[in-house]
Amino acid sequence: MTSTPALIETVRVRRGVAPLWYLHLRRLVASCRALGVPFPAELEVPEGGADRVHRLLVSARGVEVSEREPGDDRPLRVVTSSVPHEPYPHQTTDRNQFDRAAADARACGADDALLVTRDGFVAEGTIWCLFWWEGDTLCAPARDLGILPGVSRARVEELVPVTERRVGPTGLVGRALFLTNAARGVVAVEEFNGRAVPDHPGTAALRERFWG
Repeated sequence: MTSTPALIETVRVRRGVAPLWYLHLRRLVASCRALGVPFPAELEVPEGGADRVHRLLVSARGVEVSEREPGDDRPLRVVTSSVPHEPYPHQTTDRNQFDRAAADARACGADDALLVTRDGFVAEGTIWCLFWWEGDTLCAPARDLGILPGVSRARVEELVPVTERRVGPTGLVGRALFLTNAARGVVAVEEFNGRAVPDHPGTAALRERFWG
């Protein structure tokens, strides 16, 4: 009998508070219900102390907590992965596709990779939600591609309207791209598949507003 993978929540603590905690809780409750994992009664709000990343592993055995320093927010070099994207509706430790894609990206000198569905649509990064600008319209991959319901995407959607699109890698060429996650916030993409990525003023504006 295969055991259920543990659920992951990676929570940023900034200036003594976890500003996106409510979004993490919302997702964790939904995933626990969907996967039959008991919601942990002993869960505590991370607060106080230095800026850090507070990582929760939630399973039938309870909660494991670890912490680390946050990464930087320098612009990223991103490539398209040859590893096909499979649906990932819950953030669990079953991350083989993402680990493989990340290793391939590093091997070719990139910071991260975007996974593409078997139908040819760009889905998500290995630890990132993807966004791009079409003029002044902010776009993101369609949820029904089977992408993770990212906490950082939920936060961006609180700040600005987001239009869902289905695009292949060539549809992103020449677009201003950025990535988000709940540990590092909004991070610009400076290079995609070896080509320079243009800036968009909306990316910097969202970066300033992201943490509230």
